[in-house]
Amino acid sequence: MFNISIKEFYKGLAEKKFSAKEATEFFIKQIKEKDEEVKAFLEVFEESALEEAKRVDEILEKRENFGVLTGVPMAVKDNILIKGKEATGGSKILKGHRAEYDATVIKKLKESKVVFLGRTNMDEFAMGSSTENSAWQVTHNPNDLERVPGGTSGGSAAAVAAEMAMAALGSDTGGSIRQPASFCGVVGLKPTYGAVSRFGLIAAASSFDQIGLLTKTAEDAAIIFSAIAGKDELDSTNSVSDFGGEFEKDDFERVKSFTLGIPKELLDKDGKFKGLDLETAVEIEKSKKRLEDLGIKFKEVSMPFIEYALPCYYIMIFAEESSNLARFDGLRYGASTKENKSLFDLYLENKSAGFGEEVKRRIILGTFVLSSGYYDAYYGKAEKVRRLIKKDFKNVFSSVDAIFMPTAPTVAYKIGEKIIDPLAMYMGDIFTVTASVAGLPAVSLPTEKKENRKKLPVGFQIIGKPFHEGEILKVGMAYEK
Repeated sequence: MFNISIKEFYKGLAEKKFSAKEATEFFIKQIKEKDEEVKAFLEVFEESALEEAKRVDEILEKRENFGVLTGVPMAVKDNILIKGKEATGGSKILKGHRAEYDATVIKKLKESKVVFLGRTNMDEFAMGSSTENSAWQVTHNPNDLERVPGGTSGGSAAAVAAEMAMAALGSDTGGSIRQPASFCGVVGLKPTYGAVSRFGLIAAASSFDQIGLLTKTAEDAAIIFSAIAGKDELDSTNSVSDFGGEFEKDDFERVKSFTLGIPKELLDKDGKFKGLDLETAVEIEKSKKRLEDLGIKFKEVSMPFIEYALPCYYIMIFAEESSNLARFDGLRYGASTKENKSLFDLYLENKSAGFGEEVKRRIILGTFVLSSGYYDAYYGKAEKVRRLIKKDFKNVFSSVDAIFMPTAPTVAYKIGEKIIDPLAMYMGDIFTVTASVAGLPAVSLPTEKKENRKKLPVGFQIIGKPFHEGEILKVGMAYEK
């Protein structure tokens, strides 16, 4: 019934084909019917969602402040603060923690009259690639319940893919929106670093984290992005930009003249992307052909430092995650032992019980790369490599409009298949971390509409120039049409 675009939803409300309350009731029913198996949601805001939908219907009756996002039912990742709602970041150490204020993105969406359905599952503190590292539950891929939905925004991606929400907020540190988008067959947008305020986002790696979107279409992503982007005085890393073009125009002539670059360092001797499983390789070639049919050209470009993006990324995020997690001690908020102990023993016990294995691993590694005698050899060197990768992108953007590559090297893998091998899990980020290291906007698009339920989704990625979200989303909109 509501497997429609945001614009179609807006038109349906305007023409009174349905009410906001009816739409909200539909999605709550979907969650009740499907989420016992999918496990995308940690909490459903049934009462407050229906109250907000009722207020929306009253606004519609008066024809007051009726915008395109009015009444749209959305889900929110568990690391984005909603005042009065629990926010745990997928971790036991924040069990029972309720937000005292709204994140800036939530405040903006509330002003747009969005209806929030609930908070979605995630890897603990956004550390992982499969949503198996949550302290609360393992989320399943709606396309195959034996497989992972990707991570860390796996709950948000699964909610949209299973039609339990029209769209969802997620966060992307090194691919945490784009990879689950690829695995679940939805659109995932990571904006330019600084384009969307991070105020009210529980931090993982502060120089990488970016709030973004999981939606059914590129156009839906463009509409919501327009609402949440922009300057925020509460976030010193936030920037102002024109976002590379107007979203509302359906003129794709500019896109048809695009040239997309393919880094030759990622290709094998036959000119194919290295490291892909067969299913992914076939679908990536198909999507490339479809883009060529639109008139888009492809050009091999040289990015000599791109092969160092993965180790550079992991050294830097381990360090930043280690620093950010130091504040979580179980004393000021979250779970804590009740026994009388020395301060050292109290910290040790609270953190040992509160953090999961992947988080502990990253704290140890991050503390090591920042330790005396090792900082220059690891973190300092990674920072230099990061600058060289940014320079690579700047150089190639003088001859191409955007970069094309796969989102993930494989389709969604089975639950439990990689969780015992962290290095194999980290290698799955090989294509997504490049945009994150450079702070660039990137969108993952399904290679085809999900019609064959026996076929697992595959996504391809378009990486754009800084603050050119408009251009990469236009590519997605043209591809979808």
